[in-house]
Amino acid sequence: MGAAVISARKSARVTRLYGATALACLFACAAPVPFAFGQEVGDLAESVPAGSQMLLEADTLVYDNDQNTVTAVGGVQIDYGGNRLVAQRVAYDRKTSRLIASGNVEIIDSSGTKIYSDEIDITDDFANGFVNALRVETVDKTYFAAESADRRGGVLTTFNNGVYTACAPCEAKPDKAPIWRIKARKIIWDGKEKTVRFEKSRFEFFGFPIAYLPAFEIADPTVKRKSGFLFPSISSKSELGVGISVPYYFALSPTYDLTVTGTGYTKQGFLGEAEWRQRFNNGEYSLKIAGIRQNQPEAFNANTVNSGPDDDPNRFRGMFGSKGNFNINPRWAFGWKVLAQTDKNFSYTYDIDGYSEYVHRSETYLTGLNDRNYFDLRAMKFQVQEDYLDTDPNARNDKQAWVLPSFDYSFTPDEPVFGGELNFDVNARSVHRSALDVAFSTPFVPDSGVERVRGIDGNSTRLTAEAEWKRSFITDGGLVMTPLLAFQSDASYVNQTQASVDAINDMASHQSVAADTRSAFYRAMATAGLELRWPVLFSSSSASHILEPMAQVFARPDEAYAESLGIPNEDAQSFVFDATTLFERDKFSGYDRIEGGSRANIGLQYSGAYANGWTTNALFGQSYHLAGRNSFDSPDLVNVGAASGLETDTSDFVGLAGFSAPFGLSASASARLDEQTLELRRAELRAAYGAGPISVSTRYAFIQAQPLYGFATDRHEITVGGSARFHENWRAFGSATYDFESSVLTSDSIGFAYDDECFSYALTMTTRRDSNPIESARNDDERTFGFNISFRTIGDFGSASSNF
Repeated sequence: MGAAVISARKSARVTRLYGATALACLFACAAPVPFAFGQEVGDLAESVPAGSQMLLEADTLVYDNDQNTVTAVGGVQIDYGGNRLVAQRVAYDRKTSRLIASGNVEIIDSSGTKIYSDEIDITDDFANGFVNALRVETVDKTYFAAESADRRGGVLTTFNNGVYTACAPCEAKPDKAPIWRIKARKIIWDGKEKTVRFEKSRFEFFGFPIAYLPAFEIADPTVKRKSGFLFPSISSKSELGVGISVPYYFALSPTYDLTVTGTGYTKQGFLGEAEWRQRFNNGEYSLKIAGIRQNQPEAFNANTVNSGPDDDPNRFRGMFGSKGNFNINPRWAFGWKVLAQTDKNFSYTYDIDGYSEYVHRSETYLTGLNDRNYFDLRAMKFQVQEDYLDTDPNARNDKQAWVLPSFDYSFTPDEPVFGGELNFDVNARSVHRSALDVAFSTPFVPDSGVERVRGIDGNSTRLTAEAEWKRSFITDGGLVMTPLLAFQSDASYVNQTQASVDAINDMASHQSVAADTRSAFYRAMATAGLELRWPVLFSSSSASHILEPMAQVFARPDEAYAESLGIPNEDAQSFVFDATTLFERDKFSGYDRIEGGSRANIGLQYSGAYANGWTTNALFGQSYHLAGRNSFDSPDLVNVGAASGLETDTSDFVGLAGFSAPFGLSASASARLDEQTLELRRAELRAAYGAGPISVSTRYAFIQAQPLYGFATDRHEITVGGSARFHENWRAFGSATYDFESSVLTSDSIGFAYDDECFSYALTMTTRRDSNPIESARNDDERTFGFNISFRTIGDFGSASSNF
C-alpha cells in the first residue's frame, strides 16, 4: 500500500515522526528576524529539555511510503520542548530533507517570539530555506515584516522588501503606519559577523519618508557589545558654535572596551575624546582623555579664564579623568574619581560627560559597613569650574581645600550596655588650602576690614572622639524618660601662613574680640542630659490623634576657646535652627564647633490620622540657654551663630505643620519667629498636587538678613512648577523662580514632550537672569534651547544646549 491515511481529532504522541533535527529546524524557523535568527540547530537543541517528546494534533496524518513523505493536514498543532507551531498543513520530505509548513503558519518559540507566515520551506539542517510573507513580533515588542526571507549557507539571511519598527500596531487601525519604521529593499543578517545591514532603505515618520539611506549597518540586537559607530549628537553654544559629535565604539573584549568621539565645532575646531572602560568580577574602572586646539579663544569673554590672544596658553586645552569602584568583599569597598585639566573649566565648557559638574569633587575612598558599624576614609579635592581669572575677586577655585584625609568611624555594640544603647564616633580631617579665603565688610574692597575668614591658607588638622549612652524608661502613666551621657574630646593643629594670621587679627579687631592664633588647640566636653516625652492618644471611630509634650535638658561646661577667634571652622559653616533641629543635642552641623553651656529644649508634637485618608502633623517649640556661655553668641571665623535665633538666652520660636490628602494634595509650612515680637525670621511654605493628568508644586522661602553671616539683605523667593498631560502621549511642563528682593524673575522654563512605547520627544526653553541688586551690574540673560528625540532600539538624537 503506497500511502496510509490516519484521520484523528485527538492528541497523538508521535516519536521519530520528523526526528529531533527536523523538529529543531522547524522551531528554529521561529527566529527569522535579525535578533533571533542567529541560533544554529544545535543551539536550539540545547534549549529543548532532554527527553522532550513531540505532541502533534491534526485532522489527518498521511504517510506516503512511495514518496517517502509525512504530511499533517487540517488544524495542525505541534508542541515540542516549549515551542509551538500552528498551520493548516505541514509536510516533511525525507528524500530532500525539506520541511514545508503552509496556511496561516504561526510559530511561538520557547522565548515567546511570535512568527506569522503564509509558507515556510526549509532544510532539516536549517542551512538553507525560504519564508514567504513573514511577520514577526518579538518578546520585547519589536516588529519585523518582509515579503519573503531567504537563508543560505547557514549563516546569511536576506529579507526582501523588509520593514522594521519598535512601535506596536494600532489595534483600531492595524493597517495604519506606525510612528516610525525603516523600510529597506534588502535587510541582510550575517550570523557570523553578528551584523544587520539595511540596503536602499528609508526612514519613515508617521508614514512620511524623512530620510533616505543607501546603506547602513547596525549590530545584531542580540549582541550586547559590537564595534561600530554610535548615534551622533548635536550641540550648540555661543562661544563654541554648533557641534556635531560622532562616537565610535570598539568592543575589544567581553570585559573592556574603548569609545572614541570626534566633535567638530564651527568656531573652536575639532575636539577629540577617548574613554577606556574595564570591568572585573568585583568592580570596574574607566579612563577618559579629551583635548582641543581652540581656533577662536577670543570668542570667550575677555575676563574669563579660557580666553586670550593667539599665543594664549589656553588655546590648547584638555583633561584627564578616571573613575573606579571595587568591592573588596561584601563589607568593604574602594573607589576613586579624579579630574585633572589644563585650566579651571575645560570639562564644564565642553560638557565632558561625567566631569562637567560646576563643582567637581575629586576623591579616593575606602568604606566599610557591617551591621551597625561604619567606616569611611577618603581624600578629596574640590574644584570649581568657574570662568573667573585668578586675579578676579570673584574667583573661588584656588580657595578650595584639599582634604587629606577625611575619616569617619561609628560603632554601636549589638548588646545593651547597662540596659541602654552605647555609640562611639570618631572623626578626623586634615585640610590644606593654597589661597586665603576671606570676606570683607565691603565686598571686593580689601582695606574695608575682614568680616569673615572662610578658610585659612596652610594646614589644619583635627581629631575628634565621641561616646554617647542613653536608655529609655517608661512609667506606668506612659511617661518616657531617657537619660543620656556623652563625652567628646578633640585636638586641633594649625600651620597657617602670616596672611592668615593677619586676616584673623583684622577680623578680631573689626569685631572687637580677642584673636588666638596658636598652633594647637585641645578641647573636651562632657554632657549629662534627660529627655521626657509623654505621648497621649485620643481616638474615635473616625480619627486618632497623638499629642506628645517633649522636654530636654543638657548640663555641660562652656565651649573651650569660645571667647576668642582662632580655631578654623571648616565643617560646621552651614547652620539652620528650625523645628527639625530643635531637639538635637549638639545643633552645630559639624565637629569643628561644639555646643557648650547648659540648655533646655521644650516642644509639643502632634500627629493625626483620619478614616477618610487625611493625615496631619505639627511641631512647635523653643530652646533656652540656662547657664554658662552661649556657643551661638560666641564668634568664630565665619560667625556661624550670628542671627541664628539661638544667640539669645531665649531662642526664637520654631514650628512646622503639614497635611496630606488622599486625592494627591499635600502642604507644609515651617517658620522661625522672634521670641519677643513674633517677627518672622525664617519661613518656608510648600504645596503640591498630583492626580490624574495634572501635577503642580510650589515653594516659597524667606530668610531674614544675617549680615555677619554673609547675607546683607533679606532673601525670599518663590518657585512654581507644573506638568499637564493633555493627551495620552502629550504633556506640557514648566517652572519659574522669582526673587522678591531684586524683583527679578531669575529663571523660567517651558517645554512639551511626547512619549509612548517606541518614541519620545522633548523640547525645552529656559531663560536665566542675573539677580544682582545693582541693575547696571547684571550680566546678560542666558537662554537655553534643548531637544531630544529617542527611537526605541535605534538610539537618541538631540542637543545639549544653545546659549544666546
